[in-house]
Amino acid sequence: MSVPLHKRIRRGLRSWILVGAVRLLSMLPPGPVLVLASLVGRLAWLAPGNRRQMLAHLALALPERSEAERRAIARACLVHLAWLAAEVVTIRSFDARLDEYVSFAPGAEERVKRALALGRGIVYITGHVGNWELMARRMARAGVPCATIAKAGQDPRLTALLEGARTEGNVEVLWRESPSTARAMIRCFRQGKLLGILIDQDTKVQGVFVPFFGRPAFTPRAAGDLALRFQAPVLVGWTRRRGRRRGAGHEVCVEEIAYDPRPADTEAESIRITARATAILQQAIQDRPEEWVWMHERWKTPPPEASEPGAPVPQGKFDAKNP
Repeated sequence: MSVPLHKRIRRGLRSWILVGAVRLLSMLPPGPVLVLASLVGRLAWLAPGNRRQMLAHLALALPERSEAERRAIARACLVHLAWLAAEVVTIRSFDARLDEYVSFAPGAEERVKRALALGRGIVYITGHVGNWELMARRMARAGVPCATIAKAGQDPRLTALLEGARTEGNVEVLWRESPSTARAMIRCFRQGKLLGILIDQDTKVQGVFVPFFGRPAFTPRAAGDLALRFQAPVLVGWTRRRGRRRGAGHEVCVEEIAYDPRPADTEAESIRITARATAILQQAIQDRPEEWVWMHERWKTPPPEASEPGAPVPQGKFDAKNP
């Protein structure tokens, strides 16, 4: 069914406005843009749809927190996301001091370099925790060859802007919709690259149900399948802000997941990797709940009725030839 003309015109205008705003803001230093972002984040609380959705998800995940605490987390989350956008948009103005703005937690960089030295590539599992865009750029700045799997947005102009920013930061983008992505992923492991895979959202990909804040959540399974296929080390990474004030910078945290490279049950081991990575990201979110995307419908897909509550349920094995 074709999109009505008036909707296409509205979307086109919105796209041009957003692209124009991004290009304008990218010419400014981060300070004023972060101030503006603070205002935008606070105003976003007035949107009833997002507010209701965030509070509903927070009530599911953090029932032990009071309603006042959950509302404070939701408000802080909106400001954090606005800051995140401001940091990405203005990256050119502080790229020369990126090493200072985004640092590694003790031992994090060493874990990455040690895994890289094995020469089998790295399955780098992450999520929308902290500032994932600056984390990828900082990893590349540390001399780690990086690629990431991403989903193209509905607006090709904004998708092109995002791809340009990542490419400028020496991060290769593998679009999920591209028929060449499967071959590109294989090439990543053969060339010993880090391949970033986000697993914290319920998307239309092959996945499994694993526990997330005590509820079965449909989770992309590619990371576990790829690790077992290519015998690549598995790392889980995220960032956290170094302070509550704007412009405080970020710290990259990295944990390694040990796994059996030749398991008797490959399916079970792949699910175990996915569940363990999800548990690590959950802990990172619990530590800094305001730095995750609470408006996302994480439990959108209901698990099969026959499954035990919280038990992982496989939903199709990931095929590198058809990602």
